Formats: sequence, C-alpha cells, structure tokens
Amino acid sequence: MADQVIMPVDQIVATILELRGKKVILDSDLARLYGTTTTRLNQAAKRNRDRFPEDFMFQLTSEESKILISQIVTSRSGHGGRRKLPYAFTEHGAVMAASVLNTPKAVEVSVYVVRAFVRQRALLASHAELALKLEQLEKKLLVSFTLHEDRLDDHENQLEQIIETIHEMQ
Repeated sequence: MADQVIMPVDQIVATILELRGKKVILDSDLARLYGTTTTRLNQAAKRNRDRFPEDFMFQLTSEESKILISQIVTSRSGHGGRRKLPYAFTEHGAVMAASVLNTPKAVEVSVYVVRAFVRQRALLASHAELALKLEQLEKKLLVSFTLHEDRLDDHENQLEQIIETIHEMQ
C-alpha cells in the first residue's frame, strides 16, 4: 500500500452516523469512498448476502430515512434523488464491502475506513471520560456550595441578631 494518505481519516469520520445504536456509514458515502456507484455497491452486497448479516449491513426504515433527510442535506426522492431506502454499513460491513467489490481502491480505502471507526470510538471514549470528570466536579461543587450556603445562613443569622441588638439599643 502506498504511504500517501488516500483520504483524511477525519473526512471519513464525518460520514459516520449512529443508527439503531450502531456506528454506520450510509451506502452512498461508502460507495463514494470506494470509488464506485451506490447501485454497484448495493448489488455486490446483495449478491453476497450471506456475507452481510444484520450486524454488518441493514436497510433503513422509511422513518429513519425521513429523519436523515431532515437532519442532513440529502436529496429527496422524486427530485433526482434516491428512490430506494438507503443501506447502512457497520465497520465490519464496510470492510466486507471492500472485499466483495474487490477493487484496489476499495481495498486500500477500507483501511482508512477502519481507522475512522477506531478514531471515532476513541473520541467517544474520551467524551465519556470527560463527562464522568464533569459529573464528579459538579458533585464536588454542589457539596462545596451546600457548605458555603450553611455558612452564609449562619452569617445571615448573626447579622440579623446584630441588627436586632442595635434596634433594641435605640
């Protein structure tokens, strides 16, 4: 494999979506990465259906497709866009797709696709770690605030007593 980067991993990471609790790349994005058409990619996957169990590839429902259309800029069917529901490929499905396409570019780019999935997992793990640290900090601040609030209440009571004493002296 050449030492040069075919496609920046960050660019591939941007195509990864979460559907049904899985990280996936839509067939149109994967076909573009592999240098083929969406139709050819999906035909190759259908011809080799036994290599694509549900955890490798699945077809979106109408509802999922509508949500994607509203969330990202995709063509609507009837206006030059898709007429069939898209397929989603998991990391394993993307690698399998490269093997059934069996083109040099698909095989080479599949390495970058795997790296993109790995990078995204690392980013998610990092975000989870940051969220945990933030939650711990929030708890500490809440405890600290409660202690200071109790002290403020004590100071407020002392000030009220001083003011009452001053009023009584008048």
